[in-house]
Amino acid sequence: MNIGKRLQDIRKAHGLSQRELASRAGLTNGTVSLIEQNKTSPSIASLKSLLDAIPMSIAEFFANIEQGQQDKYFYGSDEFIEIAPQSDGPAVSLRQLGNAISHSLQILDEIYPPGADTGPELLTHTGEEAGIVTEGEIEITVADQIKVVRVGEGYIFDSRLPHRFRNVSGATCRVISACTPPTF
Repeated sequence: MNIGKRLQDIRKAHGLSQRELASRAGLTNGTVSLIEQNKTSPSIASLKSLLDAIPMSIAEFFANIEQGQQDKYFYGSDEFIEIAPQSDGPAVSLRQLGNAISHSLQILDEIYPPGADTGPELLTHTGEEAGIVTEGEIEITVADQIKVVRVGEGYIFDSRLPHRFRNVSGATCRVISACTPPTF
């Protein structure tokens, strides 16, 4: 997906200038311009700030609307939708199962290479999140608590609490997670 073009189309559809969107999101006009030109990729937190300013969820931003097609219940691993923008550092992969805006639950297959994280800014959004680590380990910050969650362990929290995910180990981490409603 061309993230820059998609953001520009949505911004224009909402009648916002780059400057106004940047101001609402707490970013610079230059940052929005670079993202829209695909000269830089936003962190997950920056993209979330931009979409909150519109307002739109990340699930809606990356939605692959399948109108007029028969209901789909089963997906091959190659049919998941990548919803994480690629950054300059180790890239987090957030692969969404199906079209989250058609459901009240969002399921993600998350992969964090060594050193990858969701960005320096803590995330917040409406809903609840839960997940189970299936490979490696991940450091999760929720409000004032920080915990390294290992294989077989899990988490659940109110997503309105500031949170962040970081792989501080030398091995890849994989998490299967759920968010309801699909606001991330």
